[in-house]
Amino acid sequence: MRGTHAWLGALLTAALAAAGLCGCQSPSGAVQERPGGGTPSPVASGFGAEFLAVGECSSFGTTSFTEVPCTSERAAARVVARFDGGPPDGGPACPATTDFVLHISASGTVPRGYACMRNLEPPHPGDPGGGGGPRTIVGDCVYGAGKGEVRETACDGKGGHRPEYKVTSAVSRRSQCPPSTALYVQLGGEKPVGCARKA
Repeated sequence: MRGTHAWLGALLTAALAAAGLCGCQSPSGAVQERPGGGTPSPVASGFGAEFLAVGECSSFGTTSFTEVPCTSERAAARVVARFDGGPPDGGPACPATTDFVLHISASGTVPRGYACMRNLEPPHPGDPGGGGGPRTIVGDCVYGAGKGEVRETACDGKGGHRPEYKVTSAVSRRSQCPPSTALYVQLGGEKPVGCARKA
């Protein structure tokens, strides 16, 4: 454990990235990003006019995700935002409480892009303190991962790593953080600096 302020400007690396997955991460996102391991890929099912449009649902699978009606018993997650184009690192960010991201490869009439997903039922790793999701937000907890990096973990301690810091506010500049700040975490967005205190 390094001293207070030792990780100034620490770059957040998502806990999901540590599991060997790629995804829409601010700043870290090729197939999908979801707890539980594996690398299933989205598969067009023919449901809906656009594959995984906003408001549509997908199933979870061990080798693929398919689009299904949201009323289906197989429906597991809903699209809360959908973007065409390249990697999300340079594109629009997913909503703050996104649980995971599906990267969609170009195939036939389906353009390359990514879908920001929210589980239909708990758990919601994208919620503040949930220990996952593609973005770190106020209320999330992190632990030191070495080499000036931190990773997100559940604030209740059930995420496999003990939380060491909790992000208590987001500001535009480090100088706006309160004196009690023990760590600065890069969040991205309009207020890119996370002020974190010891958990």
